[in-house]
Amino acid sequence: MCNSNEVWNKIMVMNTPKQTANLKKEILIRLIKAYLSDNFEENTRLIPYDMRPKGSEVPYRCCIYKERAVLRDRAIAGLGSSIEETDDSTLLSEVAKNAENREKPEEHPLTVLTTACKGCVPSRIHVTDLCQGCVARPCESTCRFGAISVHDGKSHIDPEKCKNCGMCAQVCPYQAIQRIIVPCENACPVGAIAKDEDGHARIDFDKCISCGKCASACPFGAVHEKSQIIDVLKNIKAGKKVIAMIAPAMLGQLPCTATQLKEAILELGFSDVYEVAQGADITSKNEATEFVERMEKGEKFMTTSCCAGYNELVDKHLPEMKPFRSDTKTPMYYTAEIVKKENPDAVTVFFSPCVAKKREALNNNNVDFVINYEEVGAWMTAKEIKVAECADSEFKVQSSAEARNYCVTGGVAKAVQVLVPENVEVKPVVIDGLTKQSVRDLKKYAKNGACDLGNLIEVMACTGGCLGGNSTVNAYKPALKQVTNYVNESKTYTEVHK
Repeated sequence: MCNSNEVWNKIMVMNTPKQTANLKKEILIRLIKAYLSDNFEENTRLIPYDMRPKGSEVPYRCCIYKERAVLRDRAIAGLGSSIEETDDSTLLSEVAKNAENREKPEEHPLTVLTTACKGCVPSRIHVTDLCQGCVARPCESTCRFGAISVHDGKSHIDPEKCKNCGMCAQVCPYQAIQRIIVPCENACPVGAIAKDEDGHARIDFDKCISCGKCASACPFGAVHEKSQIIDVLKNIKAGKKVIAMIAPAMLGQLPCTATQLKEAILELGFSDVYEVAQGADITSKNEATEFVERMEKGEKFMTTSCCAGYNELVDKHLPEMKPFRSDTKTPMYYTAEIVKKENPDAVTVFFSPCVAKKREALNNNNVDFVINYEEVGAWMTAKEIKVAECADSEFKVQSSAEARNYCVTGGVAKAVQVLVPENVEVKPVVIDGLTKQSVRDLKKYAKNGACDLGNLIEVMACTGGCLGGNSTVNAYKPALKQVTNYVNESKTYTEVHK
């Protein structure tokens, strides 16, 4: 096992196909150190200049001034503020002051760094130089819109007629026709992000389900999650009772034990740590009861309701699915309810693998703040906490193996299935990641009032479940192995709840 905080430096890059992981990490570390210093505002203002001093190498942009501008915007997002709502002339020190003085986080958790967005070319179908001007011309005959013609020995596409259906690309024998995509647009399952008149990406928050797929897809790191780390640090510094709630997915992020992780979080300044699997056991019991009741009424299927991204999808885009979605609350909801009941004066902080939980928390008075795994990793690095060298700190309440397996694709359905009586048939169906196609499938199930594949549909916005969340820092396979070992060491639901 690695016994150094340097593990965060490695795994934050492993799970991200872009170098922006390093930039995000360094910005967060510097912001945390600035807050813990004697001059938060001034030290924050200097971050872009400290990272790119005069005469330094310019690794990513055209000039040092553009580099600093992008770093400034990343710092603004790290301070929890919207780039869209921050004037270009506003000093970072002022943004830092506003972050320290605000009472609650901003509504929308995502923001677009226009300085980092390169303004990708519009999504379109393009004929490459591989075109042979063949006699068969399947592209021309296939196009239903009359957008393709052949002249000068090459196919040409009329952009005014083209509908971007892609049929021509599918039938071309030379693969000479290619679809040019905008990564963030292509990744979004609900069409919530698109280029504006200036060529920059813009998020339509009326459509956005906060799945974070656009942030993961952008090769420039231009779509950024707004951090609540300063809000949490502020409450700890004020001496308040701040309690962390960690999901089992967190155990997949570092090669350490659960008890070591709890102790490391306590060393950050938290008063206590609750395992969200405690709430997952409640979710399992309630969803199992609800499933049985629905099947006895003659309903054909039920979907789970644990994934915040899926719930946003239903609320904004699939109202026809509402009758089939479980009414049971999420593990975070039940855990926060327990924490507040036991500690009415506490400030609650959920440690999240994804951006969607920040949206869910805004509608839950029992959850005060949400910070993601990237932010936790930067925080531990800033404070030089070596997780695997920490002592053991036991959880007050032990959760079941089934609850701790929620973060793995199929884990929710398995946990519910275990608690359903044998006389009630359960046929689980797993939707492993929301895509344009899976959204269409869900619409079909809702329209038909039935799913031909099964009757208990688990929906996860992220491929791989919570272990594949956009804010995770470890690669999926090692994360899965670590969580699986943790699950296998745990008692079953029956053993825990005798």
